[in-house]
Amino acid sequence: MQQKILIFAVLTLLCFSFTASALAQQGMNWKGSGGWGAQAPYARMYNPQSVETVNGEVVSIEKIIPMQGMNYGMHLTLQTETETISVHLGPAWYLENQDVQIAAADKIEIKGSRVTLDGKPVLIAAELKKGDKVLVLRDAGGFPVWSGWRRR
Repeated sequence: MQQKILIFAVLTLLCFSFTASALAQQGMNWKGSGGWGAQAPYARMYNPQSVETVNGEVVSIEKIIPMQGMNYGMHLTLQTETETISVHLGPAWYLENQDVQIAAADKIEIKGSRVTLDGKPVLIAAELKKGDKVLVLRDAGGFPVWSGWRRR
């Protein structure tokens, strides 16, 4: 009788451990970068040779999909003294969790790479300054900070 109880207890513990392991693995749902990775076609558009700094007022901010197959990103329209330019900041999932929040009418400074996307000029942001706050989005070579630990 004691042997049957011991076998039942061991089998029950094994069942619980396999179930817990299976449930824990369901939460690990790796989906990649959504097209925002350092080696993705969009990221390779960043050109350190075309980096410039512009100042202006935010006209609007919205979510966009910069290229087919990508997840949503944050985009703003910036009115400078000389032009209205589209500024791509980065993936929405990253920016929504940052301390620096941007809204229409904010005065900001953007440092980024001027590129052409779909025949229009776009600034891919590397750094955003709002007042005394700085949000770094890419390093000097254009490597996105949201890629974190991934191999360069």
